[in-house]
Amino acid sequence: MGAFAVLREDRVAAVVRAPAIEDPAALANAFARSGIRCVEFTFTIPDVLDVIEKASTSDAVVGAGTVLTRDQAAAAIEAGAQFIVSPACRPELVEVCQSAGVPVFLGALTPTEVADAHDAGATAVKIFPAGIGGPGYIKDLAGPYPHVSFIPSGGVSEDNAGAYFAVGCPAVYAGSKLAPPEIVLAGDHDEIERRARRFTQAIR
Repeated sequence: MGAFAVLREDRVAAVVRAPAIEDPAALANAFARSGIRCVEFTFTIPDVLDVIEKASTSDAVVGAGTVLTRDQAAAAIEAGAQFIVSPACRPELVEVCQSAGVPVFLGALTPTEVADAHDAGATAVKIFPAGIGGPGYIKDLAGPYPHVSFIPSGGVSEDNAGAYFAVGCPAVYAGSKLAPPEIVLAGDHDEIERRARRFTQAIR
C-alpha cells in the first residue's frame, strides 16, 4: 500500500518537530501502534536525514516535511522518506518525487496557490496554516476545486479534525497538539502513544 493510501485509511499523519529525537524508530513505532502509520519528520529537526534513516527501520510510513528544495527532497528520499511535504507551493519538488515514485504534498493557502500546486502534479494539496480559515475556508475552496484533495495542517486536533472530514478532507496533519516538542524531546513514547490513541479514537 502506498503512502497516500495509508494516509487516507488512517485519516491522520503525525508531524514531528523537536530540538532532538533520541530514538526515531521507537517514536515512529509508538505512532504506528496507535493507528497513525504516517509519521512526518520536518527539516527543522537537526540532522533530520539521520532521523529519517533511523525511523525508516520502524513499522511506520516515514516522510519528510518542511521540504523547500529539490536537493532536500532528493536527500530525504535517499534517506528513506516515503512521502514529501512542503509548507509552500514548490513545483520543482514534483519531478524529483515522481521520478522516485514518492507522493508529494505541496502547500497552499490561496486559490491561486491551490491551482498552481495541483497543476504542478501534487498528489494532494496541504492547506497551511489551516487554522486561519478553518473547515469553512476549505469548503469554500472545494467549490471551484472539487477535484483537489485538501489536507489541512496547523492547529488540527482531535477536537476539530471531524469538522475537516465533514467538508471532504481525506486526512489531516496533526503536529504540536498530537506530539508536543517537549514530550518528543523527553522520549516519552508512552505519552505519545496515549495521545495518538486518543486522537484515533476521536476520529473514528
